[in-house]
Amino acid sequence: MTDTAKTEAANTDTDQVDEEHRKIGKGLLDENMGPSSAMAHLYRGEIHRMKLWRERLDQTTNWSVIVMAAIITWAFSSPYNPHYILLIGIGTLSVFLVIEARRYRGYEIWRTRVRKLQENVWAIGFDPSSGVDDPDWRERLSQDYRVPTLKISAEEAIAHRLRRVYLLLIGILLVAWFARITAFSLSPWNESAAIGIVPGEIVVTGVVLFYLSAIFVACRPRTWHAKGELRAEDLRE
Repeated sequence: MTDTAKTEAANTDTDQVDEEHRKIGKGLLDENMGPSSAMAHLYRGEIHRMKLWRERLDQTTNWSVIVMAAIITWAFSSPYNPHYILLIGIGTLSVFLVIEARRYRGYEIWRTRVRKLQENVWAIGFDPSSGVDDPDWRERLSQDYRVPTLKISAEEAIAHRLRRVYLLLIGILLVAWFARITAFSLSPWNESAAIGIVPGEIVVTGVVLFYLSAIFVACRPRTWHAKGELRAEDLRE
């Protein structure tokens, strides 16, 4: 076979593959491809698992809000209650943050699959002329079903949950703690902030470093790998 013939054969194969990709969603929404189709059942199952993991995330957030409200209420219920209970609350919310970040990484597995099906199957089912953005999506999805993998790092998961929920919650506790050692104390702040033999200056420095670290993790520039996040302003309208 000459080089020209090989080139023509390769181009023909490429055209056939492109044509197959364009027809992926053809007939998907017809009556004979309705709820009884394997694809519909697969998609329904992935949606169900994504929903379960979403509910697990919401449970952790609910626990955090309840704990925060209880600690603030107790800390201000009596002038004799120690201020460091609010710092314990911050530590408790940090534990919830780590737990929620782990659940978010699990949730991202199922959401990535759902978004891949929506982008490359259902979207084309509605409009086959739009084409496929990722020609290798079926191979990627097949490999993910064979060997499920985490899609985002632990730091990115923590950053997501900080930006969504926990920066606000620990910020409220910070304001409450600051008010507790200043407006609700007759002693100077460096004395009222002390914990046992630990001077108030060291306690305040530790708190400031913790919050600066949290803000850095949440806001530092990075390449986001989470699928389907509405971060662009034009997508929020």
